[in-house]
Amino acid sequence: MNKFEIRTQTKKDAIVAAALRLFQEKGFTHVSIKDIAAESGVSSVSLYNYFGNKEGVVRECANVLMQNSVRKAKELLGQNIGFKDKMLRALEICADQDYQLLSSPGAVEDQVLSSLYNENTNRIRVEIIQEFIGQGKSEGVIDASVSMDTILELLCAIGPLQSSWAKTENYKDKMAELNRLLLFGLLGT
Repeated sequence: MNKFEIRTQTKKDAIVAAALRLFQEKGFTHVSIKDIAAESGVSSVSLYNYFGNKEGVVRECANVLMQNSVRKAKELLGQNIGFKDKMLRALEICADQDYQLLSSPGAVEDQVLSSLYNENTNRIRVEIIQEFIGQGKSEGVIDASVSMDTILELLCAIGPLQSSWAKTENYKDKMAELNRLLLFGLLGT
């Protein structure tokens, strides 16, 4: 990387860090491009050049948050623990990451930005989930007769339910119950 690229990346990182802080403190709806620019020490013009608009900043925030989750999930794939434990931990990592941002003031009420966040994180999650499902099928833990598409559609259908719980006191408990239902079913086998 040359000096210009390093400076550009440093500014982008500052913008994303500032946006995440502001979104968590004030919520999406109460944060403007000017607020993000002021908090990051970067001009509004640079912010528009790098991200286009507030939605572009949200997309990048989602990507940054997911990178950490993806790294942790990939580490789990290589661990020598039972597949069910791997899946529970991976689902917990994703739920924690969602809770980090979606539990902030105004996050759930702002449907446009909440939707943008979910679209971007779901796209990244699907890649990781496919790896887990593939490993589960090869180990005989996941029924090979159930298609990858059906499993992914089920998981995507659950997304809006998860988002609706983000502001509840018992979010983590509800997510743990849902994850157990997904992995073990109603009969608990």
